[in-house]
Amino acid sequence: MAGVSLSRDGKTLLSDIALSVPERRVGIVGRNGSGKTTLARVLSGLVAPDQGRVRVCGIDIARDRKAALRTVGILFQNPDHQIIFPTVEEELAFGLLQGGASKDEAAQQVAETLAKFDKSHWASAATHQLSQGQKQLVCLMAIIAMAPRVVILDEPFSGLDIVTRAQLTRYFDRIDATVIHISHDPEALRGYERVIWLDEGRIKQDGPAVPTLLAFASHMTELGGRDDISDLAG
Repeated sequence: MAGVSLSRDGKTLLSDIALSVPERRVGIVGRNGSGKTTLARVLSGLVAPDQGRVRVCGIDIARDRKAALRTVGILFQNPDHQIIFPTVEEELAFGLLQGGASKDEAAQQVAETLAKFDKSHWASAATHQLSQGQKQLVCLMAIIAMAPRVVILDEPFSGLDIVTRAQLTRYFDRIDATVIHISHDPEALRGYERVIWLDEGRIKQDGPAVPTLLAFASHMTELGGRDDISDLAG
């Protein structure tokens, strides 16, 4: 990714972002509205930048959408916006069928994916009856079934309790692909190799997780000590 900028309705969302990500576990941290989700959508090819080019594993994902779908999977923060089928096995099969797999091939891959996660008994479960954490896991399994080389996690713990977060973290740790985990919570990214701090659509700091997260947390504490929340828009 080089020179990536994006604006909408006169507002700059990303400004001259340049990134190279050789690491397997990378976190992106920032406040709400800092551009994290926009960056996730650009990295996954869902949104094309106004300027610059994004290449993932050698693929220009904004121009080659079919290759992008095979290369990058994205887990959104609200699984209800991602799940579209009534049963778990149908949800997992959808991406495979769209990618050109036959019904038999898709069924085999779905069965193998469910078994890999020890969830074979979920195959015919109704997706609308699952808990929020279970829905997130279904979305993750649907992504893993596609065998992408990069998995983007966009605030995957939103609205989840501590126990469910811990359980999902164990599944995230097992992902056999490059993981880019986007979060506003430093605790979610402590074990990562590298953390990128995004602020107002720009990279404010980029480096090893511990010093970057300490700097971010310190700045957030400083901001929290101010009383700007009481200010009203003019």
